[in-house]
Amino acid sequence: MSSTSPLKQQQHDDHHDHDDIVYPQTIPFILVHLACFAAIWTSVTWEAVTIAASLYWLRMFGITAGYHRYFSHRSYATSRVFQFILACLAQSSAQKSVLWWAAKHRHHHLFSDTEHDVHSPRHTGFLFAHAGWIFARKHDTVDLVKVGDFTRYPELMWLHRYELVPAAVLAVITFLIAGWPGLVVGFFWSTVAVYHATFCINSLAHVRGSKRYVTGDDSRNNWLLAFFTMGEGWHNNHHAYQASVRQGFRWWEIDPTFYILKALSWVGVVWDLKSPPEAVLKNEQKLGSRVIDRAAADLVATFNVESITAKVSHALETTPSLTDLRVKLTAAQHKAHEVLAHVHLPHVPTRDEIWARASTMFVKTRSLDDIVERAHRLILEAVGTRLVVAAG
Repeated sequence: MSSTSPLKQQQHDDHHDHDDIVYPQTIPFILVHLACFAAIWTSVTWEAVTIAASLYWLRMFGITAGYHRYFSHRSYATSRVFQFILACLAQSSAQKSVLWWAAKHRHHHLFSDTEHDVHSPRHTGFLFAHAGWIFARKHDTVDLVKVGDFTRYPELMWLHRYELVPAAVLAVITFLIAGWPGLVVGFFWSTVAVYHATFCINSLAHVRGSKRYVTGDDSRNNWLLAFFTMGEGWHNNHHAYQASVRQGFRWWEIDPTFYILKALSWVGVVWDLKSPPEAVLKNEQKLGSRVIDRAAADLVATFNVESITAKVSHALETTPSLTDLRVKLTAAQHKAHEVLAHVHLPHVPTRDEIWARASTMFVKTRSLDDIVERAHRLILEAVGTRLVVAAG
């Protein structure tokens, strides 16, 4: 029997993402892209281009309002009938089932830009976060427990089992309407465009853009992505308050998905649209402990703990007045940081120094002092642990 713990196994899996690609599964994805070049033989008609443009925006709405804001975050309520329509519309984009998509996205928010995130440019690289992760063997299956609120609907489970049916039906319809140009340009061109616009939220929106909120991850607001994704590009806003049906928090942050949902609420198709609290809109909310911990870890990463430890160790060896401190550290063992907290040592950054660096790293937040306090403790713990090991 293997003695590998679940945690160690998870860490092992996370460090081998790029070795876990099921290459045969990339073939349909590649073929969809190659099919776009068939327009060289089928020609490009205005009718087909009109179909492509229409299907791009229609299916983008299915992804933003369906996959994301409804199935992943329940940011509004709707009827069972419209829920099924949203699911079919979203799955016509050929981005797997609503249950798979929502489960992976909920997992992403739990571990955003940590080693356990399913798509983080910080840990797995831009291209892997953009598309490669989809083909990793461990993502073949889905943890349906994460979407238990939807598995009770048999029609959604049917769509989950036959995830490509909506896309296949749509492809046939485009062919019947406009022939081969309708299929190639209308369906395949718009499908590929929707693919990469959606994928850019996982990749580019965690690399390029501005940050209004401290979220403990790399999410950013990107106006250009917001345009092509009907409002999803206000990604830092979204990570600051995930349950909001509106992601463009400012009047000038265009969010067409929200406008359409708002209009649908006027006629009773959707209801209970959730909005961010006033404290969030004013950026005055207190951050949760998980966000503070992640932000503090990012702050600590800007200090060279190994160098600090080496300098402190040298000071302990060469400064007579610090001889007793080394003895105390050795005796303290895992509580060495508590000893260091009450002693001013050269080379160990003070709270004021950490705060100064934090103020340049993070945008306005009421929780900056909490982040600094946590970072200071983490630095002391890291230095203290290394000093005790070195002394032993």
